[in-house]
Amino acid sequence: MNCLEYDVVIIGGGPAGLAAAVAAYQENPRLSIVILERDRELGGILNQCIHNGFGLHHFGEELTGPEYAQRFVDQVRATGVECWTDAMALSLSREREITVVSPAHGLVRLRAKAVVLAMGCRERTRGALAIPGTRPAGVYTAGCAQRLVNMEGLLPGKRVVILGSGDIGLIMARRMTWEGAKVELVCELMPYSSGLNRNIVQCVMDNGIPMKFNHTVTRIHGKERVEGVTISEVDPATRKPIEGTEQFYPCDTLLLSVGLIPENELTLGTGAAMDRVTGGAEVDETRETSVPGIFACGNVLHVHDLVDHVSQEAAIAGRAAAQYAARSGEEAETRRVVARGGVRYVVPQRIRADAQGEIPLMLRVGDVYKSAALVARCGETILTRRKKTIFTPGEMETLSIDAQRVTGDIIVEVEAQTL
Repeated sequence: MNCLEYDVVIIGGGPAGLAAAVAAYQENPRLSIVILERDRELGGILNQCIHNGFGLHHFGEELTGPEYAQRFVDQVRATGVECWTDAMALSLSREREITVVSPAHGLVRLRAKAVVLAMGCRERTRGALAIPGTRPAGVYTAGCAQRLVNMEGLLPGKRVVILGSGDIGLIMARRMTWEGAKVELVCELMPYSSGLNRNIVQCVMDNGIPMKFNHTVTRIHGKERVEGVTISEVDPATRKPIEGTEQFYPCDTLLLSVGLIPENELTLGTGAAMDRVTGGAEVDETRETSVPGIFACGNVLHVHDLVDHVSQEAAIAGRAAAQYAARSGEEAETRRVVARGGVRYVVPQRIRADAQGEIPLMLRVGDVYKSAALVARCGETILTRRKKTIFTPGEMETLSIDAQRVTGDIIVEVEAQTL
């Protein structure tokens, strides 16, 4: 098997991989950098996200998904970065050796001084939900339906029920309605939506689509094709269906928007320490994993709300990977960043003792908190506190801390406040 050597190998050619490649090249144009993308073209999931709303933070203007991706594709094409499309990374070792297969290059091994993991995430399917019923046609993940409608020109169904109120599900509620389908209901297990508030308003409320919280699908009806679903109210404490609350909704299609799972099979193969809440690797402020020289960013690290934030995080990882490849890596003492008191997780999970400047902490709360504040403290020292009228699990929050003030482990928690 041929073995090729590169300074930086980036696995994934979506928004995270593209932004990481641009940042790595800008950090050190002399490095040899390659992107490995398993699809036929660069851009990742953005190619099927034809709605607008992307780029407001990063580019200062409103773009569609393909437009946003093309901005970065153009930047990458203007550099010396190699792009292998239709190239599947089969394995990754702790020694940063990647086995790749593609029609253009065959089966080949790449050896890298630094690796950036940017494989994105996948949708949770019906198999993970164990909904009773047969296996009729008409059950799709929301992302699959999005690809069928936006890229293949196919309408999956005409009467639709959507389970879950993640952003993709909310967006597809609007898209299916605009394409002529009747969305009967958006059904959410939790007492709140896991999507952005703007999508609840623009996609569901503005289109008059009914929405039920504390409800879930408890049976799928139909043999050859979905004929309807049974919806049940759930106990807010146990999330278990309440007997006697069943309602039947006739439909021919069920779309699932029930969570995203980081694509971390390659990460697990390296033995990197993983975060059980995010499903991604544990990283420091440079986005380096516990395996030296291997970095992670974007949705493979933790699921983001906005692609703009993915690009910002990927730039951190890309620059750090370029710096690592240009020197011999050395280990440094780190301090833990711990999520407590209403905070589900924080990224990064550790900070190097020699870190400099402002460090953004990205986090999600575990419930809806009103008139509260997010606090990061080191011992008795308050590093930062940010008040807000409402915090929700559907919106990722950011706190910035000064690395110079960090003297030990950092605790991040929700603090009740009267605004």
